[in-house]
Amino acid sequence: MMKFVKKKDLIIIILILLIAITLYFVYNVYNQNSGKKEAKAEIYYESELIMTVPLNEKIDKTFSIAQNEHVIFHLYEDGSIRFEESDCPDKVCIKSGRLKFIGSSTACLPNKIILKIVPVKGTDNDVDMIVK
Repeated sequence: MMKFVKKKDLIIIILILLIAITLYFVYNVYNQNSGKKEAKAEIYYESELIMTVPLNEKIDKTFSIAQNEHVIFHLYEDGSIRFEESDCPDKVCIKSGRLKFIGSSTACLPNKIILKIVPVKGTDNDVDMIVK
């Protein structure tokens, strides 16, 4: 009878599983720590910051920006925010759902609007962005 799994194969499989489990836990710890920091939402229109929304006020409201009133945002009491409505054809921005954790972002590219979650106390390692 032939062996399907050799000793070396079993060692490689165990190593891959250990690496995967380690990366999973590191990723989750990072995301949990990101969630504990105070965050704010930044809304960009044509690469220009036009609005900053504090996420810690426990307010439930909908609002739009002056540059495009057809795009509506929803701020939830739990500190999450999302695109509620948009006149764009594919609605990818709406389908992206709620954003809450630092580093999360989504965009409505046809309307040139970007929604980004950043720490209240900014850092120098932010991602630069240009939308034309």
